[in-house]
Amino acid sequence: MAKEVVRARTKQEVSSFLDFVREQGVVGLAIGLLMGVAINDMARSFVDGLIDPLIGLFLPESSSLDQATFTISNSTFLWGSVVSSLIDLLIIALVIYLAFKLLKLDKLDKKKD
Repeated sequence: MAKEVVRARTKQEVSSFLDFVREQGVVGLAIGLLMGVAINDMARSFVDGLIDPLIGLFLPESSSLDQATFTISNSTFLWGSVVSSLIDLLIIALVIYLAFKLLKLDKLDKKKD
């Protein structure tokens, strides 16, 4: 008798968990997170492999933007790293914006009257 109660309770808990996953869009959230990580890697590779060396051609003190610095009173400022991260952010934001617009994902949240 006790085993049947435990099995019924376990089955109810599993069913409740699966309902939660379906209703709250947990799978979609996980997919979005994985896509965000992939977009971040792609943007970082693009900036490191193409943008930084191109900008580095015009910088006299370094070969890439990421290594650009300036010094004031024995303090070194890594301004190139900050600019490189800003370019990453802008590329990621652009890719996400274009994905939402081109795939019309912005219309999914709007409720039909």
